[in-house]
Amino acid sequence: MAAQLSKDAGIAYRYGPDAISSGSANAGVALYKRGDTKLTSPAPDYPFWWQIGQTSSGAGSYSSNQGSITFVADDPTQRVGVSDIQISNYMYGVFAQLPQLSWTRAAVAGGGIDSVNVMGYREQGIVSNNPIATARCAGTAFCAEGLVAFQNGVIGTVGSNTARNRTTVQLPANKVPTSIAMTNNSEFALVTVWDTQALKGQVAVIAMAGLCDGCDPYNGTADHTTNGIGYAKWYNWWQEWMGVYPGLANMGNTAFMKILGYIDLPGINAPTEIAVTTGMDQYKTLYQTGSQVGQFVGLDNSPLTTATNWQKFAPGGSLYYNYAKGGVAVVISKSEQKAAFIDLKPLFSYFNGMYFSSNVSQTTNFGQAANQWPFTFDVQASQKPTVVKTVSLGARPTAVKTTMAEKFATRAWIATQDGTLHIYSLDGFAPGDGYNMTANPPASNIAEVGTVTGIGRNPTSLGVSRGEPTNTSFDASNKQVIVASRGDNKINWVRFASNGNSGSIVRTIQHNEMKDLIAVEDSDNFANQGFVLSALDYTGKAVRNYRYGQVTFNDGGLCPWPTGCPINAINGAQAEYGGAMALPGKPFQMNSANVP
Repeated sequence: MAAQLSKDAGIAYRYGPDAISSGSANAGVALYKRGDTKLTSPAPDYPFWWQIGQTSSGAGSYSSNQGSITFVADDPTQRVGVSDIQISNYMYGVFAQLPQLSWTRAAVAGGGIDSVNVMGYREQGIVSNNPIATARCAGTAFCAEGLVAFQNGVIGTVGSNTARNRTTVQLPANKVPTSIAMTNNSEFALVTVWDTQALKGQVAVIAMAGLCDGCDPYNGTADHTTNGIGYAKWYNWWQEWMGVYPGLANMGNTAFMKILGYIDLPGINAPTEIAVTTGMDQYKTLYQTGSQVGQFVGLDNSPLTTATNWQKFAPGGSLYYNYAKGGVAVVISKSEQKAAFIDLKPLFSYFNGMYFSSNVSQTTNFGQAANQWPFTFDVQASQKPTVVKTVSLGARPTAVKTTMAEKFATRAWIATQDGTLHIYSLDGFAPGDGYNMTANPPASNIAEVGTVTGIGRNPTSLGVSRGEPTNTSFDASNKQVIVASRGDNKINWVRFASNGNSGSIVRTIQHNEMKDLIAVEDSDNFANQGFVLSALDYTGKAVRNYRYGQVTFNDGGLCPWPTGCPINAINGAQAEYGGAMALPGKPFQMNSANVP
């Protein structure tokens, strides 16, 4: 099965009964869909199809959500199986809720459907056309790039219209990746693997460093070209670090990665999905007061080798509460019906202790050798995360997600194939900025505290909620989760009680054009609110968008605050149809973000 994970057989194993075999294909009602108008004036150089608004002479308060999709390509010789698309966009007084290629891709070879980064990797002979998993950190304007894992064990960055750094790492031949999760501020990536030689399950830990777009981590002094790739001299890119600091919070345009080592999963041989949280609100990595309020702390405090810079982050320093202090990862195994909980505090404590002390002098010689920074687990074992608890489940787990920030009850949600959402407490294991950190929380804090039933047969995807119920991304992601039920071909919004231990369904979409729902992804509501949800139709070979709330333009326009432009609901539906984008294959995973 490990050799089939990127193919139809692997998808069938990982995602179980589809809508067609369950008798729910094309079930549901017709939804209202607006007409599509191409933007050609006053901005002919930025063409896209829009649905709401009225064109204006000025660009206005621009905002754009970009996403990456993995799919089983119909013709792997022609398509790379990864596409970067525009989820939604606002400019020149109009809003696009139709999924489509970004206006920046109009002149790209092959019609723009293939990820530019992945095409580059294929041209270099690094990857073929068989992605297994994709992931991105979940936040607004901090998650510029995602990652994709391929069948041959390569893990590489995938960009967007404004974030295109390219870097890869290679797992050993006997370690096949199955899923990816990224910590809140792109400090680390966690990849579940099947070790086909030792016949055991593991989690690979990868340290990541962000850098300015198009910049070479090994040469920041001049513009240059290496191996056919053009690189820029380091410059101010959204106040990103002017240095390579793997394992520190960054703006998400990853330029360096290194595999630190592997965590064994006792009793789990075939992990299928992973989720992670540090409990850190991304906005806390910005200056909270002073003339620089709202700016990322990296640029102004580079290099960290300057004592007055690292001392600000040390205990008692002015920026001590501006970075994560720990975290927890949750791994599920579908066939073994288990979940494992991993404490990341040793990892974060070690890296923070290296950067924010005189030890920082040991971090300048970075590279891929075991004794270069960041050091591998073999060189420095104390940093290795630990498995706190493994639990057995009464039904096959099909999806997992965690809350994001510590301002609400920290929870993990595990969906099982029987249509139940299991709620687990993670109290104390995702301490966020550490302001109220528990020194050594007991394993007993990780426990099932409630369930929500009736979320639909075979729930294959849990989506982070980014706009409701408070219109603040991290509040929303803690209080609500969006469930894709493949068996019922239905999308449900589950909202939780104030203590996080129970919940109820508050919205449902079941659309008669959806053939085989497999995954959902909510969009950011940064600058302009749009409340657009994307859903992947596996057998239908399409991504479909749904708008479930009002559109509000930050600069007024036709949809000003607070009334905005509401949805046009028909047939008792709670959303309108944004439209579909056909894909040259069967999509199965997706991530998105508002990118700078």
